[in-house]
Amino acid sequence: MIDEQPRLITLENISKAYDDVTVLNNINLYIRKKEFVTLLGPSGCGKTTTLRIIGGFETPDAGRVIFDDMDVTGLPPYKRRVNTVFQKYALFPHLNVRDNIAFGLKIKKTPKTEIDRKVDKMLDLVNLQGFQKRSVDSLSGGQQQRIAIARALVNEPEVLLLDEPLGALDLKLRKEMQIELKNMQQRLGITFLYVTHDQEEALTMSDTIVVMRNGEILQIGKPKQIYDEPKNAYVANFIGESNIFRGKMLQDELVEFCNNKFICVDSGFGENVPVDVVIRPEDIIIVGEDVGQITGTVKSVLFKGVHFEMIIDAGHSTWKVHSTTMQPEGSRVGLSVVPFNIHIMKPMQDGWYPYQEKEVTAND
Repeated sequence: MIDEQPRLITLENISKAYDDVTVLNNINLYIRKKEFVTLLGPSGCGKTTTLRIIGGFETPDAGRVIFDDMDVTGLPPYKRRVNTVFQKYALFPHLNVRDNIAFGLKIKKTPKTEIDRKVDKMLDLVNLQGFQKRSVDSLSGGQQQRIAIARALVNEPEVLLLDEPLGALDLKLRKEMQIELKNMQQRLGITFLYVTHDQEEALTMSDTIVVMRNGEILQIGKPKQIYDEPKNAYVANFIGESNIFRGKMLQDELVEFCNNKFICVDSGFGENVPVDVVIRPEDIIIVGEDVGQITGTVKSVLFKGVHFEMIIDAGHSTWKVHSTTMQPEGSRVGLSVVPFNIHIMKPMQDGWYPYQEKEVTAND
């Protein structure tokens, strides 16, 4: 099990700024052996800088990088037991597939028989047997990405760093490569540190997700934990789709929002204190108007393939609902939510609020 593996990399109080702009603000993180960890967040959140500091391409302004109890903060990349795959694969166009993969081994003056054995192993791993003599320019984007991964893995690193490596691929190929990358990581038994802004990639591949924003870590957890139990409105909004409302925790297991009182399962917030409330669209049940906890009008309907997405106007609030049963636009419906699917969070301190409440005037 991943949780039983020892720590491999530890970041202690890491800070980094460029031209007086703070990119990382005193972050702390550890990564276990054989773990697939994803740094997830929007552009500019600090995830790539974190990866580059681990890889030795950047030096932090403060803090330490510990690798197997050894301080490697000042070590250059070639002295660290890591390899990196970037979004731009940086393959050598004048070398064929075999020589691209073997490049690092030749630099190390590895014997030819050993190079041949390792290259063949990598070609088998990335399902490109028989492509040894092909020009890299003749390969598809997905094949080039596999060559870049093979070139990094042939040096047998303890950690593979991947900086949005699937960003240039089309949707179908990207989904296929997500599964392949996870399978590679499990077969090789090495640590993967993956950077992306794509929540689906993070949820699909990761053992652990690290959600970042403005140079800080907001939450660390397993994919299901991050999705089901977001720590704040930002995480809830970034990971999956959400209905987020202002609320008031009246007492343990009783919350008020959208002009209604709801039984929930959360406790420990205190009495009559402001909270944020998140409800996933798939957790809302459409019922008859006469029995719903909330009533409203269907304003729009979109077919999403496996479900319908409906926007419900409830007067003071707007609700997004995912259901396999479609309700026509203009119809009146009731909405019901079971207590377990109402998630309570402390409000964010910096004023970031993606609420669904609407300003209702006397004319509405």
